[in-house]
Amino acid sequence: MSFNKIIIVGNLGRDPELSYTPQGTAVCKFSVATNERRRDKAGEQQDITTWFRVTCWGKQAENVSRYLSKGRKVYLEGRLHVEEWTDREGKPRQSLEVNASDVQFIDSGGGGGVEGIPVRSQQSGGGAPSGGGQRGGGGRPPADGGDIEDDEIPF
Repeated sequence: MSFNKIIIVGNLGRDPELSYTPQGTAVCKFSVATNERRRDKAGEQQDITTWFRVTCWGKQAENVSRYLSKGRKVYLEGRLHVEEWTDREGKPRQSLEVNASDVQFIDSGGGGGVEGIPVRSQQSGGGAPSGGGQRGGGGRPPADGGDIEDDEIPF
């Protein structure tokens, strides 16, 4: 048995970009940065930023595009893989790519929406990867600003 799951809490590095496959499935791409502080060999504090490219599908993609924007803090779960390519100068490059199965925003950031409401949904058909490990109920934020259930809070 093998298992590939990553959990990331970070900030969007750019606004989500929504597009659709020829079959009509929504695809949303964005980047997330995580930060940590470490001491270097000289004992100085050093901030280290790690960037992840994220892709989500279906209704989740549409919700991410609608409710999230650059700078917003998010919690996400998904599968991690390393994408390798050659840049324009012929140098081999790599980036960390996440196929998200669960995305939630965790700050109020002023970009619309309500703190802690998940922006994921059940994914189905259309060639989109299947979502796994769905938590909480439903996939859409309550239209009436209703109560948030405890199992929908990301932590």
